[in-house]
Order: sequence, then structure tokens, then C-alpha cells
Amino acid sequence: MSQFIDKATTFIAEKVANVKTPEASLTDMDLKRVSVDSVEYLAKLSVDNPYGHSIPICDIDYTLKSAGSVIASGKIPDPGSLKAKDTTLVEVPVKVPHSLLVTLIKDVGRDWDIDYELLLDLIIDLPLVGNITIPLSRKGEIKLPTLSDVF
Repeated sequence: MSQFIDKATTFIAEKVANVKTPEASLTDMDLKRVSVDSVEYLAKLSVDNPYGHSIPICDIDYTLKSAGSVIASGKIPDPGSLKAKDTTLVEVPVKVPHSLLVTLIKDVGRDWDIDYELLLDLIIDLPLVGNITIPLSRKGEIKLPTLSDVF
């Protein structure tokens, strides 16, 4: 009986290990909005779903770093679903208070942009497998708004 349980456990473990998972990439990070108290950027994800049914996205956790410091972080609960056998574009708004931008003045003063690293965890719910996390990251430069952007 124990041999049967061992074989069944091995079979299930192999099948779960070889399950296809959606593939995701961070495609872009752009300025979305400038307000009195903050600057909002928009990170764009492209997620390919290999399954013939939609898959719910549980959460998206994000952390935006610059000069070794965290300047924004948050969680977006229940942002929707991935389309069946298709690519879904997911937008993640990242809000940075002006007070934090002031602490980066040395980096900003050189070229009027912020060198950033965006860390993002896309958490999806695969049937029978459960929640899986797809970690993503992107480094780049964010241009700061000029007076013409504000007015």
C-alpha cells in the first residue's frame, strides 16, 4: 500500500511541476498624472495566458526604489482576470508623493529624471494548483514632469 501512495505522490508531484504557467513581462513605465500632492506613474504588464479559460489575478504587489530607497509601495487587490488563450495588458498605477521626490534631489538635479527599479509580484490563482507568484522587475529612468506638464 505504501508503494502505491509513493507512486501516486511522485506522479502528482511531476504533473504539478510541469504545469504551464502564464508568462508576464513589464513592458513600460510612463507618467500618468501630476497632482498637487503626488506624481502618478503607470506600469504596464503584458501577461500571456496559455489556458483555454480565464484566470483570476489575486493581487499585484509593487515596490518602486530609487537610489537604494523605497519611494512607493502598495498592493492592488483583485485587479481582474487574464483572458483565455490571449495576452492581457494590466496597468499598475504607482503614486509617488512629492515629499519623497525631494529626498532624491541629487539624482534629479543631474538629468531631471529618477533612476528607478520596479519590483512587482503578480499573484494569480491557477485551478487545482493554487496561488502562484510571478516576480517581475524593471530598471530604467522616469522623466519628471515639467511646468508644462503641470499646467
